[in-house]
Amino acid sequence: MAQKELINKTKAFVKETLANAEGGHDWFHTLRVFNNALLISKNENVNPFVVQLGALLHDIADSKFHDGNDTIGPKIAREFLFKHNVDSLIIEHVIKIIENISFNKSLDNDKKFKSIELDVVQDADRLDAIGAIGIARCFNYGGFKNRKLFDPTIKPNLKMTKAEYKASTAPTINHFYEKLLLLKDQMNTKTGRQIATERHNYMIGFLDQFYAEWDGKK
Repeated sequence: MAQKELINKTKAFVKETLANAEGGHDWFHTLRVFNNALLISKNENVNPFVVQLGALLHDIADSKFHDGNDTIGPKIAREFLFKHNVDSLIIEHVIKIIENISFNKSLDNDKKFKSIELDVVQDADRLDAIGAIGIARCFNYGGFKNRKLFDPTIKPNLKMTKAEYKASTAPTINHFYEKLLLLKDQMNTKTGRQIATERHNYMIGFLDQFYAEWDGKK
């Protein structure tokens, strides 16, 4: 099967699979990550086929919606790619991207797989977690989990383990300090860092406005 045809089939598969997904992790999130990855790839020496498949399949079964089970996504992706006779080396590379893309992998010093394709897809995914869309996704997920917007008595935990991060029920504002504001300095590529800087500054402005309104100052 030609690569372009497989990419189109993958898009259709992901769109159907995520039809009822939570708004911050739905098909449109995947499409934004895909487009971010294409943009970043223009300035990197990558295998574009691996990047595109990795971006499209990276959230096919996010563990946070499957009782923390992070093996389901790779399994679904592997079965899909195998069914369409994708080369085994490509399949393994895509699976490694899915297994290692998450922010929580950085919290417990997990042994990580390294590739420039992973770097690109990871940056693309992290960009969608910050800026205006990142703010919207953050509060959408907080509402989905029925979390408080903010509680001044509950301080952000800046030294969480992976297990603590995955089990956290902290107010949504805390997530900015526990993850979102950290992402700018964790970007892998020059393009990712450039885009992240503007989005990071937007979040800082939002938080300033949020606290001013919370305290009745504006």
